[in-house]
Amino acid sequence: MQEPNFEKRGGLVTVITQDADSGEVLMVAYMNRAAWERTLASGTACYWSTSRNQLWVKGETSGNVQDVKEIRVDCDEDAVLLKVHQRGGAACHEGYKSCFFRTVEKTGWRVNAQRVVDPEQLYGKK
Repeated sequence: MQEPNFEKRGGLVTVITQDADSGEVLMVAYMNRAAWERTLASGTACYWSTSRNQLWVKGETSGNVQDVKEIRVDCDEDAVLLKVHQRGGAACHEGYKSCFFRTVEKTGWRVNAQRVVDPEQLYGKK
């Protein structure tokens, strides 16, 4: 089985996570080999948290689990595309369906989505 080249970028590959049905980009994260293997074994998205320096099973705390439906690796073997079914409605820790809920306009940032969950209820903070 072909797998990403984890040595190319210091042990991590970029992961783009997309809604399997709509095609909407939900988030961007990273995987190391352990996160890759856990994702393959479980069928649930697992990432490497660069801020906590540990494995991060998406939805373990929030309940917003990502069931992996398809995995693609790019031609350079240094990026992964996960197509998922997002359980719980929010991929974003700020309570939005997608982490890409803002647009840049001439006057500044504009929020272009509604929160689907209250982050304080999930994490005790905003």
